[in-house]
Amino acid sequence: MQESSPSPAKRAFTLIELLVVIVTISILTAVAVPAFTKVFESAKATKDASNLRQIGSATQMYINDNGVFPGSATLTWMQQLEQNQKYLSSWRVLESPFDKRSTSELGDATTAVSYGINFNVYSGGVAVSPDKITKPVTFIVFAPAQTSASTVSFQGAASGANSGPPQGVRVLAATSTPGGNAPGGTHSYRRKINAMCADWHVETMAWSGTGPAFINTNNPGNDPDAQFRWSLP
Repeated sequence: MQESSPSPAKRAFTLIELLVVIVTISILTAVAVPAFTKVFESAKATKDASNLRQIGSATQMYINDNGVFPGSATLTWMQQLEQNQKYLSSWRVLESPFDKRSTSELGDATTAVSYGINFNVYSGGVAVSPDKITKPVTFIVFAPAQTSASTVSFQGAASGANSGPPQGVRVLAATSTPGGNAPGGTHSYRRKINAMCADWHVETMAWSGTGPAFINTNNPGNDPDAQFRWSLP
């Protein structure tokens, strides 16, 4: 009777092979994670721009009915746009995808407000007419209103003492009320931010720089439109 040959011994991974696999996985992860992060941030920036467009459309309709920007002695601009859902369908439009605060899922008056209106659309606390704007294509009406935190964060609310009339949540270059002075934009490593201009287009802008930039209130070198961006000269 022929004896069966012994089965070959099972071969295990050597330490070097195991290390090669671990290093390979680490490299693939290092490449993939930034790519996924960039995609998620891009999606947030797109949603942020969409919110601004909806706010702009609502403001256009309000101006068509009233002749001035929203905001009165009794109601903030947010309250006037959302009141009875005449201009805005929901408070949730006022909440940026970059806003990580816990807020109402009902989309009611307790919803976080991430956007501010330009301080200068009011004169003596009274809303002005859009025809006061010298250069609508440059003048910023709405933008994210951030706090002074080192990371992207917001403080505005749909109702309450920190957003009372006539202006509500406001923004002027790097300064937001409530909030303080933001150190950077909302995306692209805080180098960029979306803004709604008075001709109702949404623009992705550089946060700072000598060229056209969100926080420039005067020309730092190559931004001749800076004086028209935030004020009514």
